Amino acid sequence: MNLALWIAAGLLAVVAVSGGISKTFVPKEKLAVVRGGGWTADASAGFVRTLGVLELLAAVGLIVPAVLDIAPVLVPVTALCWILLMLGAMITHGRRGEAAFVVLNLIYLAVAAFIVWGRFGPGPFSG
Repeated sequence: MNLALWIAAGLLAVVAVSGGISKTFVPKEKLAVVRGGGWTADASAGFVRTLGVLELLAAVGLIVPAVLDIAPVLVPVTALCWILLMLGAMITHGRRGEAAFVVLNLIYLAVAAFIVWGRFGPGPFSG
């Protein structure tokens, strides 16, 4: 169980880093023309960057607290926050009729839910 939870957190962290870097450092005009990035045309540059920074922080929160054994409870808390972020993404893509991205965000949400369930339930970090 512990290995599966680490793998899930690692995969989700990679997703978060990827999305976070693009939203933080790529101009929203470039993101708007990429498949799935059309929503950025309707959002302010500050909002897009804020989401990017939140995703980068999520990547850190999914891994670093457990690795350093400093407040490892932050791992499932971060995963819970990721669930909220994915709900917003699913609503945004759903309104735009982008069903494939709704499904993709649902998969990310499910991975985060597994981390929340596992780390708050049967697979907590033992100190």
